[in-house]
Amino acid sequence: NGELGDGTNTDRSTPTQTASLGVGRTAVAIAAGNHHTCVVLDDGSVSCWGDNGEGKLGDGTTTDRSTPTQTASLGAGRTALSLAAGDSHTCGVLDNGSIVCWGDNNQGKIGDGTLVDRHTPTQTASLGVGRTAVAIAAGHYHTCAALDNGAVACWGMGSYGQLGDGTETSRNIPTQTSALGTGVGAVGISAGGFVTCSVLDDGSVVCWGENFQGTLGDGTSVDRNTPTQTSS
Repeated sequence: NGELGDGTNTDRSTPTQTASLGVGRTAVAIAAGNHHTCVVLDDGSVSCWGDNGEGKLGDGTTTDRSTPTQTASLGAGRTALSLAAGDSHTCGVLDNGSIVCWGDNNQGKIGDGTLVDRHTPTQTASLGVGRTAVAIAAGHYHTCAALDNGAVACWGMGSYGQLGDGTETSRNIPTQTSALGTGVGAVGISAGGFVTCSVLDDGSVVCWGENFQGTLGDGTSVDRNTPTQTSS
């Protein structure tokens, strides 16, 4: 689908330069989904390439791209700081701490309160009164953000407990997880297929979601729908 960005659909077994990111442009951050890739550029814009089913390249179309292609506007005066890519959606933290997402909105993983696919960057619903995002992660069908107060909010598919709110319910707006622990906050966030993990400010790790083959690291294979400390 052109997800290597070199203008071809040829698999490559060695590192291969993408086509141009734009005159004078350089990349400062990157994210890879199942069949697409996106970068934050040095001017704060975003370029994507690869499979564009459901609009996950954010350029207003569903046309696959084999070279880096700028997304539509991130919002008036807005720039991107970081990105996360899921199976078929992409999200970015903006310079004002808000989040935009685009692509497949099945299960509500765009977080805008709908189930409508978005072909251009679309603001999520509120992260909470006065809250902003500092980091973002995307699993196959869900998205989570670490917030400025150390809390975590998630949205999208919740079938395995990967939203961490004590349920297996899907959410189409950002929803706070259950407590991460007493007196601790999140400083980092990562998501796999149906699992989410966070590094806390005391250096410990909590995970939640599907525990197939011990992916939560708690010494069991039991799915968890609330943040659960890994074993020491």
